[in-house]
Amino acid sequence: MIFSIESATLRQYAVVILVNLSVFTTGMNIAWPSPMLVKLRNATETPLYRPITEEEGSWIVSVGSICSIFSNIFLGMLLDSIGRKYCVILTCVPKMLICILYIFATDVWMLILGRALMGITDSLVFTVVPVYASEIASKGMRGALGTFLQIFSSLGIVISFSVGPFTSYSTFNIVFAAITLFTSVPLIFLPDSPYFLYSKGKNDEAIEVLQDLRGSKQLAMEEIAMYATSMNNEKVDKIKLLKSRVVLKSIAIVMILSAGSQLVGFNAVSFYLQTILISTKTNVMPEIASVIIGLIQLTASFCTTFLTERFKRKQILISTLLGMMVGLVGLGVFFKITEYTNEVSGFMNYLPLISLILVVFCFSAGMGSLTWVLTAELFDGPARAIGSSSSLIVSNIFLFLTTKYFSALTLSIGPAITYWLFSGACVITCLFIYFYIPETKGKSFSEIQKELGGEIEENKDKEKS
Repeated sequence: MIFSIESATLRQYAVVILVNLSVFTTGMNIAWPSPMLVKLRNATETPLYRPITEEEGSWIVSVGSICSIFSNIFLGMLLDSIGRKYCVILTCVPKMLICILYIFATDVWMLILGRALMGITDSLVFTVVPVYASEIASKGMRGALGTFLQIFSSLGIVISFSVGPFTSYSTFNIVFAAITLFTSVPLIFLPDSPYFLYSKGKNDEAIEVLQDLRGSKQLAMEEIAMYATSMNNEKVDKIKLLKSRVVLKSIAIVMILSAGSQLVGFNAVSFYLQTILISTKTNVMPEIASVIIGLIQLTASFCTTFLTERFKRKQILISTLLGMMVGLVGLGVFFKITEYTNEVSGFMNYLPLISLILVVFCFSAGMGSLTWVLTAELFDGPARAIGSSSSLIVSNIFLFLTTKYFSALTLSIGPAITYWLFSGACVITCLFIYFYIPETKGKSFSEIQKELGGEIEENKDKEKS
């Protein structure tokens, strides 16, 4: 029995690692603008007939997020209609075609189109993977396995930061296409989500998958019983679902959390990383610094897996947000001082790098990993797709605003004040997490719902009946 459960634990790890291969190439695409914008602005390195302008660069960075806002409305429905597994597989073909478009791009509109389509594809990945992972993982392993999304995203970012600055535009995009193809093939062997199978009336298949993942038929049947309670043996009515106070409360929480995850400025800093490092004019080589920062992000993502097993979600989020605040204040201080002097020496040479490392490490160890985990945990089965879609829509709205206007904001009010505004957003998000988000570690989905007020709502429904 013990051996069976240990084997089942390994199977859970294997399946979640497999589904996160789709996130690996998403990470590469997230970091794509950092090395590529520098090349596209350089007359000798760009594959286009002319270097791109600042405005075109901002659209290349941000267009994916604005397109995702509209596509996310339908992604939740797709998740429930064809299932989690086939949603992941569905992303592979467009990713491959977009990589080919990147390779043969000759005009800026081709890059903007590619980034727009990749943004929609990545949104589907970020919608389905946390939901799938939370339904594959057992209650005790949900936190640790949920952080794999950030680990694989960071691995992709490291590849972009490590290969992009040192190769030509064409070479990097050929590497991108090859890795996309290589990571797509294993996704065919994923099992489908047991929850989705059960929701479609495929009870025997759901029990079989759960038995493999939990290590015993008894544990599988216990989880099936929880599915039955969750669904109330009725067809899910989306309108009725959206009238539930608990669901609405969960949606409000994840929407504010998603907005906060973008307003803290990490993605704006990440997309323009190499450009920011060049603008500091320190003795630290921007290309080397970007590799170091990428490796720090990967290290932080691995750390989160261990942190989630030892500390509560809220403790990790609050402490890492405070660390981000310190890093962003440090960046602001550097740029404020350099407004008055062109000479950068001693510790000041390393202050931007140290500050960026702190920002990247803390975001990856906290908000970057746990926002996805919390979004999946705060919703019970039928509402999970709606919750993930709502979270991504808000996240993409604020991602678009922060990335599209980051460059314009730094030019109008200066980089120092821009980074200090981001640090203020860290404090506000920190306070929201402390006062309004319930602790979810080690709790079943039904226990989390009760903490959100589900028990009160259930009693009211009984009184009415």
